[in-house]
Amino acid sequence: NVAVTGGIGAGKSEALKAFAKHGAATISSDEIVHAMLRGDEVVQAALRERWGDKVFDDSGQVFRPAIADIVFSDPEELAWLEGLLHPRVELAYLRWREELAAAPKHPSVCVTEVPLLYEVDADKLFDAVVVITAPAETRWGRTQVRSDGRESRLIADEEKVRRADFAYVNEDSLKELDKWVIGVFAELRRRAGDNVGPVPAAGASGSCCSE
Repeated sequence: NVAVTGGIGAGKSEALKAFAKHGAATISSDEIVHAMLRGDEVVQAALRERWGDKVFDDSGQVFRPAIADIVFSDPEELAWLEGLLHPRVELAYLRWREELAAAPKHPSVCVTEVPLLYEVDADKLFDAVVVITAPAETRWGRTQVRSDGRESRLIADEEKVRRADFAYVNEDSLKELDKWVIGVFAELRRRAGDNVGPVPAAGASGSCCSE
């Protein structure tokens, strides 16, 4: 059971896609949140009670930009939202893992994208952690996110890398990221008991940490 984490715009989602491409079972915490906002009546009711109709669009769906405007300028509101969503997200991906493990032909490696993995102390739920980093200028160029307050809440990349099993500086092409993921995935499969043969080198931009 593997977690992928990293800063905004570092390339977590691209790394997750690469793991899926090469045969891992994958799930994204962001996708779980989006699904909850679209279809979880308990979550929607809590949002309406807290913030009223201003966080819903004309069709009655949750309007995420309105929520972002509220929470990223008010730490108290952000803490409330995280308290609502994070336990539900954690439960969702743990159930997903249990369902996969119970299947007759279950995958040897399951990868979950968890943006706030260390911040919510969820790393203890995983056998290994993959951290994706990138220089600040690169991340800003990818996301146009610079000053909404999110970055200041995150654990520094250096600390994430220190605590991770695998780390990659994602400043090159998607092809290079994919090549690195191939090596990490082979190592993870080896640890899980798959007979994968020689493990490919991770590449100069990546590293295996803590082991």
